[in-house]
Amino acid sequence: MRSCHATEVLAIYQLGIDEGDATFETAAPDWAAFARSKLPGHRFVALDPVAGRVLGWTAAGAISSRPVYAGVIEHSVYVHPEARGRGIGAALLQALIRSAEEAGVWTIQSGIFPENAASLALHTRAGFRIVGTRERIGCHHGVWRDVIFIERRSGETGR
Repeated sequence: MRSCHATEVLAIYQLGIDEGDATFETAAPDWAAFARSKLPGHRFVALDPVAGRVLGWTAAGAISSRPVYAGVIEHSVYVHPEARGRGIGAALLQALIRSAEEAGVWTIQSGIFPENAASLALHTRAGFRIVGTRERIGCHHGVWRDVIFIERRSGETGR
C-alpha cells in the first residue's frame, strides 16, 4: 500500500464504515492520520489486474509502545462490496500473516462485531481463534455493541 492508493483505500474504508458492522469509527480519517497509525511493513492492497483499481486492503498497527508487546499487532481488512466473494480478503490476510511472521510478530489480533459473520468466517479459515467476547464495549450510533476478540498466534516464533 502506497500513498497513490490513498483515495481508493479510504473510500473502501468509508464503505465499510457506512455498512455499520465493520468498526466503531464513523468516518475514515485523512491519509496522514491513517498512514501514521499503520505499520509500513504490514499494509497491502489487492489490485484489479486489468483496471488497476484497489479492490481491498489490509493494514496493521502496533497495540502498544511497550517493548513487551513489540510482537503483537492489531489489524483490519476491508474489501470493496463489489469485489467480495472472490478470495480477496483471504489473499490479503495471507499477505499480512506472511509479513508479520517474517517480522517476528507472534500475535495478530482484532475485534469483530458478532453480526459480521463473513469476517468471522474469513478469519477462522485463516487460522484465527476467538479469544472471547467484550460485551457492550462501545456505543455505536446509540446502541451498545459487543465485539468478538480474535487472535492468530504465529507458528513460526515458537511462542
